[in-house]
Amino acid sequence: MTQDELKQLVGRAAADYVNAHVPEGAVIGVGTGSTANCFVDALAASKGRYRGAVSSSVATTARLQAHGIRVFDLNEIDALPVYVDGADEIDHRGAMIKGGGGALTREKIVASVADVFVCIADASKRVDVLGAFALPIEVVPMARTAIGRRVTAIGGVPVVRVAKDGAPFITDNGNEIIDVKGLRISDPLALEAQINAWPGVVTVGLFADRGANLCLLGTDTGVERIDFTTR
Repeated sequence: MTQDELKQLVGRAAADYVNAHVPEGAVIGVGTGSTANCFVDALAASKGRYRGAVSSSVATTARLQAHGIRVFDLNEIDALPVYVDGADEIDHRGAMIKGGGGALTREKIVASVADVFVCIADASKRVDVLGAFALPIEVVPMARTAIGRRVTAIGGVPVVRVAKDGAPFITDNGNEIIDVKGLRISDPLALEAQINAWPGVVTVGLFADRGANLCLLGTDTGVERIDFTTR
């Protein structure tokens, strides 16, 4: 199957999982990106079961609303039984690199309050060691250069993300993103804590402290379910 077909496969599998495990009337957390879009499209067929969704980005909000799914602000919600989102990389412990679409901060916020984090990905995203995919860091613009120096000091190569017009990419939160190349992340939990402690960092796209509980991985032989029992 093509990568797009694998994304559609896991999107449908995630919708099936939610329909089977999440009670009617619940609010569902939804991530950002092409794989999450496949989940939204698949979920639309059963949207009447749910009160609505909490979205991690402006783009996802628009897609949910286009399907007639009500979008809530997270501050309006008391409980979030599940959060479904993709990943740029995921390892055998359920730690992930996320943020290729630029929504890492809101994704991390929504994931942090969900009871279960379901990662949906195609098999190419499964890795032994994180870091081949450039690690995104959302930064306050005035701290860009200072954070770049810190990245260099730990062996990374900082690259400021740019938009199509060549200007710095701006997140939904009004910040910039540094993509860090050249890292081999053997201890994602420690690196996440280290980078998050740097002044000017909004958040880093390492999801190790709050990693996935479950991964639905699209392969040529179907959907592989991986449970991370330590979470």
